[in-house]
Parts: sequence; C-alpha cells; structure tokens
Amino acid sequence: MLLPFILMVSSSFKTSAEIHAATFHLLPEKLTFHNYTEVFANGKWGRWFLNTVYVTAVVTGVSLLFNSLGGFAFARLEFKGRNLLFMLMMLGLMIPSQITMIPVFLIIKTFPLTGGNNIFGFGGTGLINTYGGLMINHFAGAFGVFLCRQYFLNFPKSLDEAAAIDGCSPWRTYFQIYLPLSQPLLATFAVLKITDMWNDYMWPLIIVNKEDLMNVQLGLTVFKNEVIHWELLMAGTTVVALPLIVLFLLAQRFFLEGIVTTGIKG
Repeated sequence: MLLPFILMVSSSFKTSAEIHAATFHLLPEKLTFHNYTEVFANGKWGRWFLNTVYVTAVVTGVSLLFNSLGGFAFARLEFKGRNLLFMLMMLGLMIPSQITMIPVFLIIKTFPLTGGNNIFGFGGTGLINTYGGLMINHFAGAFGVFLCRQYFLNFPKSLDEAAAIDGCSPWRTYFQIYLPLSQPLLATFAVLKITDMWNDYMWPLIIVNKEDLMNVQLGLTVFKNEVIHWELLMAGTTVVALPLIVLFLLAQRFFLEGIVTTGIKG
C-alpha cells in the first residue's frame, strides 16, 4: 500500500533524466528540490488551493447537516412510508455516478434565475462556471444518509422517551442530544467527504472551464500535455496529497471508531 506513495515522493526529487533512465533506482541518486519550485512557478496554485479548501469546507459542513438530519429522521422518527422511502433512497447507491453526470449537468445548466436563466431555466448558463455548480450536487447522498442512519440506530429508544418527557421537540432532540453524542460519526463522515471533494477531478472538469475556478486536481493537468513531465507531476501530486495524509493521521482515532461502531445495532 505504501509503495505508490514512496515512488511518488521519490520521483518528485529526481531529475527528468533520472526518471527516464534505463536503470531504475527507488531513491534519487541526487536529491533536488528544483521540481517543487518549478511546480509553484507554473499555474495559479494559491488560487487553486483556495478554491479547493473553500469548496471542500462548504460541502463538508452542509453535508454533515443534511445527511445527519436524514439519518436521524430515518432512524429515530416514526412516519408513514419511512421504510419505503429509505429503500428508494438506497437504490441510489446502485446507480454509477457516470450515468447521472449528464442529467445532473443539465439540471445545473438550467437552474432557474442563475447565470442569466429565466424562471424556467432557459436563456443562460445556470450554475456552470460557479462555485455553486461545483458544490450543490455534493450536499447530500444516499451513502451519507445510510451511514448516519446506521449510527443513530445504536442509541436506545429510552433516550428518545426521556427527551420527550423533558419536552424536547425532534429538532431539539437532534441538535442537543444526538449531535453531541455523534462525534465519531461526524469525524468519520467529514474525513470521507473531505477526501472525496479534495480528490474530485471529473465533476470540476465538466462544470468549469475558467482557470480561476479550477481546483488542485485540475491544476495537476498543467504538467500533462503533449509531453508528461513526470518529475513535476509527482512533485505536484505530493504537495496535493500532503494535506489529506495529515488530516487522516490527526483524525484516525475518530475515523476507526466511527467505522467500527456504524452498523452495529445495540
């Protein structure tokens, strides 16, 4: 598992001649930091990192709210058609994202009253080439609701009964009781969502064509043209991957705890 990362970091310190040499060496014969300075000299990396951090932070925060609300409703609230709705929602996990890309793109393009569109969604570009277009379809999903539902099923029914006796509404029960008890779940889902958004390449490639709206994954494509500059690409990939590695190391305890306890109904 570590070998690809070792090769990536090692290649980022090699020269182009050493990478293309007939003899392979795992470690660079001559250590050079020129690749890293060259990476930041090509492209608007400050802007691209800012875009990625902004989109990732907003999507993660909104996703934690929406998905945990959906999971709470399916796990703790009794309403007619709950199981049927949950089953229909879970069908979304069986549909590959590639199949929904074109319909979602059309919805983004015809979003009413945005990008010059009229109230019926015609006449403009909608949310294309906007931060909203990059984020809106990531706010909620079947997997996030399922993960939260399975975690909330672990709590005993007496917790809801005690909250009702104290006069708590479902909203107050959710915000004051369940959310404070769900730190492992929220940390787990946040790590998964941050990783997903930080590594997102296909959707930004489809929805934006302005350099100022690119994220770091699209930024790496500046080193992939007619000739692939592997030493620069590996240096750029190392820089882009470093924040996620640090995040996982810091949140590893919550991540493992959340994964272990999710799905165990007590």
